[in-house]
Amino acid sequence: MGKNQNGENLGSDGGNEKGNPDEFSSESGSKFDHVLKDVDRFIEKLDSGENEFTYIDQFLEMVDSEIGIYENREASAKFGLNMEEDDSFFEAVKRLSTIISKLEEFPSDSGVTSCLNRAGSLHHRAMLLSENEFRVLVDNPNHAVDVNTDGYEDELKSKAEEEFICFSPESLAIMNRIASTMIFAGCEAECCIAYSGYRLKALDVELSKLSFENINVDDAEKMSWESLEVEIGNWINITKHFTDNIFSGERKLCNSVFSEHPSIAQRVFCELATPLATRLLNFLNAIVLPRQYSAEKLFKFLDIYEALHDLNNLELGDYLSAKEFMSETSMVQCRIGETVVSIFSQLENSIKSDNAGRIPVAGGAVHPLTRYTMNYLKYACEYKDTLEQVFRKHDEMEGLTVEKAPENDIEQDDRCLPTSPFALKLMEVMDSLDDNIEMKSKLYRSPALCYIFLMNNGRYILQKIKESEISDMLGHSWSRKRTSDLRRYHKLYQRETWSNVLQTISHEGVQVNGKVSKTIVKDRFKNFNALFDEILKTQSTWLVSDGQLKSELRVSISSVMIPAYRSFVARFQSHFDNSKQAGKYIKYQPEDIEELIEQLFEGNTTSMNRR
Repeated sequence: MGKNQNGENLGSDGGNEKGNPDEFSSESGSKFDHVLKDVDRFIEKLDSGENEFTYIDQFLEMVDSEIGIYENREASAKFGLNMEEDDSFFEAVKRLSTIISKLEEFPSDSGVTSCLNRAGSLHHRAMLLSENEFRVLVDNPNHAVDVNTDGYEDELKSKAEEEFICFSPESLAIMNRIASTMIFAGCEAECCIAYSGYRLKALDVELSKLSFENINVDDAEKMSWESLEVEIGNWINITKHFTDNIFSGERKLCNSVFSEHPSIAQRVFCELATPLATRLLNFLNAIVLPRQYSAEKLFKFLDIYEALHDLNNLELGDYLSAKEFMSETSMVQCRIGETVVSIFSQLENSIKSDNAGRIPVAGGAVHPLTRYTMNYLKYACEYKDTLEQVFRKHDEMEGLTVEKAPENDIEQDDRCLPTSPFALKLMEVMDSLDDNIEMKSKLYRSPALCYIFLMNNGRYILQKIKESEISDMLGHSWSRKRTSDLRRYHKLYQRETWSNVLQTISHEGVQVNGKVSKTIVKDRFKNFNALFDEILKTQSTWLVSDGQLKSELRVSISSVMIPAYRSFVARFQSHFDNSKQAGKYIKYQPEDIEELIEQLFEGNTTSMNRR
């Protein structure tokens, strides 16, 4: 036995009142706990400056015995068979760590050195046992969640909580005790390295399961858009899965294993998440740099931008690796944003440079460019918040300031609305589309058909605006102005088409020398029939696809024509010599006119021929 500085044996009771050591030879379950209490008192004495080493030998012998029991177990999981025994073991190892720390403060002598060496040897064995067991537990979760990329989005949400449960509560409790004990014993580095190594391997396996491809710039340049689109879709799904589920589950796992050391848990999570997230970023660098993308590719890049925003919000902490990752993420997000701005700007450029409209659309129907543009903008505005963020950052980079729309374009109730950079860009696109439609309307030789074309396209635009978020961005005055334009086109159409017809059935100019001239009446009916037949022949082939607009046009025509024609027939049919003569000139009855007006704007070239 060693001696303390007073010459007392380290293993004797030194004359104190602590009872006979033989009592510890009993096999009662409380024996180890009793020794731990005595060791705590010993540690208190060391803290107070007393050099009382009683019971250390018994304690070391019992720790030696306990370590041997665990070392000799053949089971792959050496802990977890008896939680009370495990608790006693971990508490004993913590006491052992404290004793070593205290003994190192004493001046060296043979007794202290011998005791310190034995305690150190036991401590090394305990740490080796703990580390090996920790590796086994971390590397062998109870079950793995199997995920494939085909239609798994809904399943992932329900499995998000299960992801954390891949370790049983018992395994988590043991890993937590081992981690706490190793960190307390000064083996934080070994513990964290063991944990990070196995968990990083598990995350790599998860990434491989999802068929993630490490695509570089050369690969991206050689790929068709169809192939690249598949990879982008896969990247978006994988990134969302990792940000919504995998990373959140991994953070919970770190917090559970290192619950007594939050800063360590945060650092370990950062070390795990950063390399995985960086691999995801590398894919984006590969697809952004090599090529330009057409306008319809916009939405894939908006999806990328949104997924990248989630990746940028991982809260990795204030570590160097985290700062470097966040800086790289911001740069990549900026590149994606500039790609989005470039793609969206191509829409406006394509409208301005559209020269395919040298042949007017048959029947004055909605132009394909109008349909494409409005459906494009309607879909784009589903990403309104993202696009506003993208264009705001773009303007900041370009040193631009957001200006209000010109006041002559905004009515009083819209002047207080803030105009975002994206809203201004949207107005520019709409102005370009208006100019394009106006240019194409001039291709029609018939002024009436020109106004039908303007009404068709104007109504289509308004309908798309009403059923989307475009209206909120452009303001109510913009819509009211377009509605006013439609009413103006409607009046101009009626004037161009029906004013001449109405003149033929006017009561004025029918009398000569105070009497109704039969010749004039006959000519009036003949002219009416000719003009009306010509309108039916041409305008039944014109197309108004919007049901409400078609109804409005027919009602407005009927409300003018039917009363005027009925009045003219009623007033002058009696001036024919007989019914046969009247039938020769009065080709249509008022109800016939109303029925035939209902055939207008059907875009039907056969109805008139059949009639």
